[in-house]
Amino acid sequence: MKQKILIKYGELNTKKANIGLFLKTLKNNIAECLKDYQVNIVYDKGRMYVEYNKEDENEVLAKLKKVFGIQKLALCYELDSNNLLEIKQQILSLLLNKSFQTFKINTTRSDKTYPLTSLEISKQIGSYILKHKENVKVDVHDPNLIIYVEIRKTSTYIYFENIFGLGGYPVSSLGKGLLMLSGGLDSPVSGYLAMKRGVKIEAIYFDSPPHTSIEAKNKVITLSKIIGEYQNGLKIHVIPFTKIQETIYKEVPNEYLITIMRRMMYRISEKIAKKNKCKIIINGESIGQVASQTLESISVINECIKTPVIRPVACFDKLEIISLAKKINTYETSILPYMDCCTIFVPKHPVIYPTLSNCLLYEQRLDYEALIDEAIKNEEIIKNKKALELEEYL
Repeated sequence: MKQKILIKYGELNTKKANIGLFLKTLKNNIAECLKDYQVNIVYDKGRMYVEYNKEDENEVLAKLKKVFGIQKLALCYELDSNNLLEIKQQILSLLLNKSFQTFKINTTRSDKTYPLTSLEISKQIGSYILKHKENVKVDVHDPNLIIYVEIRKTSTYIYFENIFGLGGYPVSSLGKGLLMLSGGLDSPVSGYLAMKRGVKIEAIYFDSPPHTSIEAKNKVITLSKIIGEYQNGLKIHVIPFTKIQETIYKEVPNEYLITIMRRMMYRISEKIAKKNKCKIIINGESIGQVASQTLESISVINECIKTPVIRPVACFDKLEIISLAKKINTYETSILPYMDCCTIFVPKHPVIYPTLSNCLLYEQRLDYEALIDEAIKNEEIIKNKKALELEEYL
């Protein structure tokens, strides 16, 4: 019997006429993820299978656990037959090295013309095991071992464990978005959640030297590498923001500094998004978390652009965000004590309920279009090797 990795789609099964596009994207993402290994990937509307070298098993599994679009994985054995006697014999041989007292058979059939129902197959296999293996019994409620049997047209797959994947949609299956990435907890988590919904992301970071340090910039680069593992690389647009920030600080009342600064960031993000064919902007705003994230602030800040802004953690509390940051390994980097430009000039009493009329009045004091054009002209693009290869691959 051949040993393969069986991939279950989960949410992708809800797709109808366009499921082929999603499955092709998933296959391409897996191929890119496993390009350093000798693998063969085949798929149909029900399952995807990865053939691999046994010595690479742990590494291949670890890679696949970071691929969106995979609901479950299983190390399975492929039998080139759906003859029930052969299935029974092969299962019994696989059980020789397994220690258990109770078991259950879980059978599914993609071929509904098969002469027996799934329940009848399970009963026959169970009876065969009881007859040929001593000191074991069936327990359908809490067994030590579950034996999964999937019968297809000309083959059968046998496995003993489901390994949970990330679920969601394959990255890039639903287009591209621009993530406003800071060094905090929220934005990397937002980027992760956007990727889970099939959005390939690029990132934008606002750099304000000498007010922000090189450590703050390197912190963001590290975060981009961590979340970039979920899409085989991440490109960052680093925008020099010092001149804009200093001009705002001189010309705008103290309580409106953050509001106007965020409006400038939104304007720049929209231009970068359009230039790079990103359909949405993504950020880590969480309702009510800080003064610039009250509903009034979000509304006034958002008013200056037309590109849709997606806020994946808008309704998460801080503990939920921290929990997910730990899960995706961004937490320890995010809490490093290097301030970004959003925290450098925070006033003691920022406005909680800004008005659009005030924002427009204060922005008249700034030649912000020229400042924005200059900042974009001097952007720095950081793109690790994997991100470059993925862009060329797609």
